[in-house]
Amino acid sequence: MVKINNKVWQHEHQLTNGGLFALDKLVKKYVVLYFYPRANTPGCATESQDFGKSYHLFKELDCEVLGVSMDSLKKQQNFKKKYDMPFELVADIDEVLCQEFGVIKEKNMYGKKFMGIERSTFLINSSGEVIQSWLKVKVPEHVQNVLTTLKEI
Repeated sequence: MVKINNKVWQHEHQLTNGGLFALDKLVKKYVVLYFYPRANTPGCATESQDFGKSYHLFKELDCEVLGVSMDSLKKQQNFKKKYDMPFELVADIDEVLCQEFGVIKEKNMYGKKFMGIERSTFLINSSGEVIQSWLKVKVPEHVQNVLTTLKEI
């Protein structure tokens, strides 16, 4: 199991509500961090809406959900508002979380190579251990798979 290093665990990140948070300040038993490439793109919107529709089920299991991208705080706020997300988004503009979780990968779009976020999700326990990860996520049924795993723990 991966243990998030103390520097990242205690690093404060910008939330869409204007506040700051550090992973070590969350009092929930579990945290789902889902990383998505860009706000307001079709796959990212669908994934975020799916997490939003199931958010109450995550809360019942004492789990917080946070979406993470490298978009600006303003872009994240607009994305959250547009899709009425019940959870906060993280503006990881300094790429601290993205680097720690290793989600920045070389991508190829229309023959052009660039570095960007590979859609990934991590389930973290209250000790800061990643207890499950989903890499190269395909959006359909992903949120249900995360919920099923959480229920089985």
